[in-house]
Amino acid sequence: MKRYPGGSIRSPEWLAIRKAILDRAGNRCEGTPNRPECRAVNGEAHPETGSKVVLTIAHMDQDETHNDPANLRALCQRCHNAWDRPHRAINASITRHRKQGQNDLFATGGAA
Repeated sequence: MKRYPGGSIRSPEWLAIRKAILDRAGNRCEGTPNRPECRAVNGEAHPETGSKVVLTIAHMDQDETHNDPANLRALCQRCHNAWDRPHRAINASITRHRKQGQNDLFATGGAA
């Protein structure tokens, strides 16, 4: 399954989507529902951390195949990391369980 249009974050298709989202955002962080006030400017010092802002494009529903502009936001590193944190924690937990050889008691699709 291709995660990004064109199969890569460097494809012309994804770069066009990225540019459209950054243009819509005015090259500023669009914030998240938890931090709607963030408007950090791409390439400048973050007003809270002082680190250089690098805007990335976030999939708000965490589905990297859902590339509708309504699902995408330009986010600074701080907002993007905070938004993705719960999703990453779940994925890390699943990975730990798999590495330990633990299976889900209620897993479907296989014979018991």
